[in-house]
Amino acid sequence: MQVKWDQDKCQHAGVCVKSLPDVFKVEDGNFVIDTTQATDEAICEVTGKCPAGAFTVTE
Repeated sequence: MQVKWDQDKCQHAGVCVKSLPDVFKVEDGNFVIDTTQATDEAICEVTGKCPAGAFTVTE
């Protein structure tokens, strides 16, 4: 699974970071997505809740 984040769409609502902090996090000022830290199902559920639609998920 590959998850891409569009920083231009992001509204920084924090839904992703609050829901799966081990997957979606900020490290050294950069937004990091570590898909090994949760199931594909959980990641898809959280990315689908993004109010800005800033994520694209491909398998």
